[in-house]
This record gives sequence, structure tokens and C-alpha cells, in this order.
Amino acid sequence: MPSNSYLGHLRIRPLFLSLIWPLLLLGPFVSSLSPQFLPCQLQKPNGTSPLTGCPDGTIFVSADTNNSWAQFNKVQDAVESLQDDGTLAIILIGEGQYFEAVNVTRSSPLTILGQLPASYASVPISTPFANASQPNLVQIFNTVFVENGIDDALSAVLTVAPNGAAALIGAGTTGAPAQGAFGNVDFKMYNVDVQNRASLTFAISQALATDISYANASFYGCGFASFQDTWYTGKNASTYVVDSVIFGQTDYLFGFGTAWFQNVILAARGCGGGTVAWKGTNSSLTEAVLRYGAYISDSQIIRSPDANATLNITDDCFLGRPWNDWAVTVYLNTFMEDIIEPVGFEPFDSARPTIMNTTFYAEFNSTGPGGNTSERVPIEHLLTAEQAKHFTIDGVFFEHPKWIDFDYLF
Repeated sequence: MPSNSYLGHLRIRPLFLSLIWPLLLLGPFVSSLSPQFLPCQLQKPNGTSPLTGCPDGTIFVSADTNNSWAQFNKVQDAVESLQDDGTLAIILIGEGQYFEAVNVTRSSPLTILGQLPASYASVPISTPFANASQPNLVQIFNTVFVENGIDDALSAVLTVAPNGAAALIGAGTTGAPAQGAFGNVDFKMYNVDVQNRASLTFAISQALATDISYANASFYGCGFASFQDTWYTGKNASTYVVDSVIFGQTDYLFGFGTAWFQNVILAARGCGGGTVAWKGTNSSLTEAVLRYGAYISDSQIIRSPDANATLNITDDCFLGRPWNDWAVTVYLNTFMEDIIEPVGFEPFDSARPTIMNTTFYAEFNSTGPGGNTSERVPIEHLLTAEQAKHFTIDGVFFEHPKWIDFDYLF
């Protein structure tokens, strides 16, 4: 069993981010935006090009077929128009709802911007944007769910992967065969909601919002919504989500790769399985750091505003469960409502009734009624402040990622 002394062997990197902020309550937060892209994202007066303030070459998409400024009416059409020539492409999406699936196979950098109200120009950039009760102006959605034995990946509303084979999730504890290709080296999305609405209509299981595989991807002020398996960080993928909201019910963060969630709201629509169901790899505990896993920092786990009013601690909301025996999940400075079970983590199912000692589950400074760690499962690691410093963005990604926008303010 990996003990807390294992942390002494981790490669220590400077703690370059100190991102502890007062835990937000649901309220009218509207700032925390991109200084670089805000002039482009703001809605413009009638008669003014929506691309005013945008970098040269930005593509404008509008769901309004009568919008004369629009180059495309579908996001996917704009993505498919791009040359994969190594240069950065930028797509600005106008206010509206887009019923489609977006599939990014381009390896060259791509930034997708959601339009923002003009009033945001006068709002101080000083408080978190994420708000579980306030959607973005731009919503990309679909209603595809897993049925008839199809791979979970085929239900994703947003896929960032080099090809279809790389996006596949597969079955069992090892998933789909590993691929040699790598997709987008620098995918960014700002202020867009990605929703799989299938579960709103059908009593179903898996219905993914995202599938990010063999790619580097980061998200700012976004929303992601489904019920089971909302968010997937696949094999050889690195993802960073900041100042965003993720809605789900069962294992709604899952994956093989490395995922850092910073200042996010995890909004539980119900309970079933774990909040996180990671697979990881059998190299996770032999790396210089615990690389492949889910890391939730300075965040909160709450009842979703659209959850059943009876959602409470008896409904078995767990922090996580091991999808395979190398699962890694770490919570840092996270507020938890009383929906979290006191034991914290649970075995995967009756076929695997024991949490094996090759997992790594850890918490530091959990707060709120669900953050009481006195009854956590013995296999979990309750980190000291010194031990928690080892878990940084630079540390888990093995670099100071150039594909993350560290100028985004929150």
C-alpha cells in the first residue's frame, strides 16, 4: 500500500500557484474573464462587426441564419474549414444554441470563444465567473446516449482527438487499445456550455459531454452537463478546467489521463457511484509524481440547482471509486456539502468489493459538512500542508504547460 511516506519521494517543484480564494456561493458572479480575448468576445452594437476587437483571421459562427456577419451557422463547419498548418486558429461563436456534435481532429492550436454580453465590459474582473444557476450565452448540445453496444465515445458532444480510434474509450479496466497518434497540441475554449441533454428526456446511462483523448485541452468559464460520465480525459490526454461548472450524477469525472480542475463547481444532480471514477495506468504509482489522475483544487461539490430536493447524505454521493486498481484522485482545498458520504470513497461494484492498495486517494483541507474526514476509509491519505504542496499543476503535467492560459483572471 502506498503510504504517506511515499510523498517524500515525489519530485518537488515550486508551488507556482497559490489559488486559494473564498469559497463562492451561488450568486450573480459575472466576471473572471480573459484579458486577451474579452474585447473580441463582447457583443457589439447593431451595425458593428462582431469581429471588432478580435485577432486577424478570427472566424465568426452564428446560429442566426439571417446574420450577415456569419461565416458559418454550425461550429463543426467552421472547424472543418481550417487548414492544419501549424498556426493558431480562432473561432468566435455568437449567442445561441447549437444542436450538433463538435469533433476536433486538427493538431494545430485552436481557440474557441463564446460571445459575452456587452455589459461585461464594465464589470471588474475580480470574482469567479462559475455559477451553477447562470448559463453561458453559447450552448452546444446534443442528445446522443450509449445504446446497442456502441462505444461511450460516440455519445460525446465535444471530441478532441486525432482520429476516431483514439477517441474510443473501450470496455473493462484497460479500455480501448493504445494509439500512437497525438491530436491537438493546444485546444482552448472560453465561456461555452457543452451539454448532453439525452438524460433530460430518456432514462439512460452514459451520455458524455466531452471526450478529450491524445490531446492538450484547457477550458475557461465553461459549463459541462450530463448525468453519467459527463467529463472524459482519455489516454495520453492532459486537460485543465478553471472557473467552470460540471453537472453530473454518476462517475461524472472519469478517464485515464491527467486532469486538473481548478476553481470548479461540481454540481451533483443526484448520486450514484462516485463523483470521480478514474482508471489511471499501472505506471501511476511508479512515476516521479502521481501523474495520471484527477486533481480537484480550490473547488466545491454542491447540490445542483436542478437536483431533486431530497438529494441528501443518504443518497450515497461518494468522492470517487476506482474504475481500475490504479485510480488516482486528489482533492485540495475543496468545499463539500453534506451530500458526501462520510467514508469518502467506495469500491467500484460488487464484483470488485475492495479498494486495492494500488489506488491513491487523498484530501487536503476539505471543508463544509461533507468535508469532515474523521470517518474516511483507512486507505485514503489525509495530506499535511507540506505534503499537499507536492501536488501542483507543474508537477502533475511534468512541465509548466504552455497550452494553459495563466493570464485568465479569477
